[in-house]
Amino acid sequence: MMKRWMGVVAVTLWCWMGVVAVTLWCLGGGVALGEDKEKPVRVKVDAKDVKVNINEATKTELMHLSGVGAGGAQKIIDYRQAHGPFKKAQDLEKVDGIGKGVIEKNSGRITVK
Repeated sequence: MMKRWMGVVAVTLWCWMGVVAVTLWCLGGGVALGEDKEKPVRVKVDAKDVKVNINEATKTELMHLSGVGAGGAQKIIDYRQAHGPFKKAQDLEKVDGIGKGVIEKNSGRITVK
């Protein structure tokens, strides 16, 4: 009877040790101890290289255009919502406060899709 009881205790102990091991592994992010997690690679992108689709861009994305601040970006969005999508980059001149200078500064970066 004593041997049988000792066997049950040993099996129970092994089961609990397994549960603890799996729990610790999960809490550790699923990597083995001592392994380094991969660190994300950050790539700097010059804002001058980013193309901006003026028909879909958010306020923040529009602000990446040279000469366009928060107010100008909001005016572009308001104009777009009121008049529909832009057909060409030069249509930005129709937006109050956005002139030829903005279009010239951002030549090649403004897209219309």
